[in-house]
Amino acid sequence: MWEPGSVSDFLPPDASALLSAWSDRVRRNREQVEHRRLALRKGGDFYAPVSSFFRADPYRDGDATLDALRALIRPGETVLDIGAGGGRYALPLARHAGEVIALEPSEGMREVLREGIEEYQIDNIRVVEASWPYDHPLRADVALICHVGYDIEAFGPFLEAMEETAERLCVAVMLSRPPPVRADPFWEAIYGEPREPLPALSEFLALQLSRGRLCEVSFVEHGGIAYQTEEDILHFLRQQLWISEGTSLDEQLRKIVPQHVHMEGGGIEFNADVGVLGIVSWVPPQQTANESGRTS
Repeated sequence: MWEPGSVSDFLPPDASALLSAWSDRVRRNREQVEHRRLALRKGGDFYAPVSSFFRADPYRDGDATLDALRALIRPGETVLDIGAGGGRYALPLARHAGEVIALEPSEGMREVLREGIEEYQIDNIRVVEASWPYDHPLRADVALICHVGYDIEAFGPFLEAMEETAERLCVAVMLSRPPPVRADPFWEAIYGEPREPLPALSEFLALQLSRGRLCEVSFVEHGGIAYQTEEDILHFLRQQLWISEGTSLDEQLRKIVPQHVHMEGGGIEFNADVGVLGIVSWVPPQQTANESGRTS
């Protein structure tokens, strides 16, 4: 039999509490990783060893995420792609938008992005070498993050800066389980402890509710990154587990890979499920205030 609860049961959670919880989870994950960093010196480019996996044909068909993003962006608009990586979305969106500002801190990723720009002769992408929040003012119609935020400890200021930049819309593409989760079984097998989980889509939606953001959410099929060989898989896992090639830990890793992957569609996929993919969009607060002022 249903019994009524307190009024607080029906109120959105406190934003500061959820931001603190987000930060705590990211911090615990970071601290767990810090003493495992054997393969990369402090200050190195974390994404350089795997940047080539982020190449994607901007003329590709059948990418449900890309189709959904195109539907949200109006022709001719300026898009800020925060953490653009190798241009998986920046390159194809540039064919639809007026300009794409691709902000990316990793030199390895920027190199892949520039190679794509040159290969496909795309001239309306502006590459910015920076992390977010950015020190210099940027303006865009749409501010976009794709699989960015899972490991951002100061996520509140990150989102606030994103909203201040967007003239019309903010968009976040997130999985219900963050991409590194594919390495979790290997982490436990190698190090004898479960990996601290990062926040993802469900935590993000709860956070947005607590921040008073009315979001639209669509769920699409997630294709992920295709790995063609077992060596490709090992490159990804060495990066995630901070293992150097040729070490005893690397030999141990090689032995257990077949237990956690399978062949599908001519490629190799992890058995670990990254869950559903959500495309979350919301109007930035200043735009909402402007619209309210016009209708009052």
